Amino acid sequence: MADTYKMTIAGLERELPLCPLNEKLDIAAFVMFSDVEITVASATKLLKKCPDFDVILTAESKGIPLAYEMARQSGKPYVVARKSVKLYMSNPVSVTVKSITTANEQTLYLSAEKAEMINGKNVLLVDDVISTGESLKALEKFVESAGGNISAKTAVLAEGDASERDDIIFLEKLPLFFK
Repeated sequence: MADTYKMTIAGLERELPLCPLNEKLDIAAFVMFSDVEITVASATKLLKKCPDFDVILTAESKGIPLAYEMARQSGKPYVVARKSVKLYMSNPVSVTVKSITTANEQTLYLSAEKAEMINGKNVLLVDDVISTGESLKALEKFVESAGGNISAKTAVLAEGDASERDDIIFLEKLPLFFK
C-alpha cells in the first residue's frame, strides 16, 4: 500500500499521508494547518453549498482555520468550543466527545458569553473531517443547550460511512484504508 493517498479537494490536488489507526485500518490524514490555499478554496466552496446562518461553531482545533476563513468570507462571527477551561471563561458549559482521531475521551467547553452568541441563532457547524460524527454530536449538544438552531453541518471531507449521510454538507469523500 502507498504511504500517501492522492485526492483533489476544492479543486486542488493534495497527497495525504496514510496513518495507522489500528492493526486493521489506516486513515488518510487531512490537516489544514499551514495550507492557506486549501483552507481558502474549501471555505469558498462550502459557503456556496450552505444555507443562511448567523454564527459558525467549530471544535478546537483542526476546524479552526476553516471556521475562521468561512467567517472572514461571510462576515459572520465564529465560536470555538475549547478543549480546556481558560481563565477568561465565565460559567463554562461542557460536553464530552470521543472522536476517531483522539486517543481518549475529551471534554469541550464554551463560556457563557460564547453560548449566548448561539442563543436564538442559526448556527453553522464546521469541521475539517466528519468520520464517526462524535465531534459533530458534541457541537449539536452545545447548540441545543444554548438555545440555537442548527442551520447545517459541514466539513471539507466525509470519511468512510459519513460520506453516506444525508444530513451533512461536504466537498469530498475520504475513503478508509483497510489492511
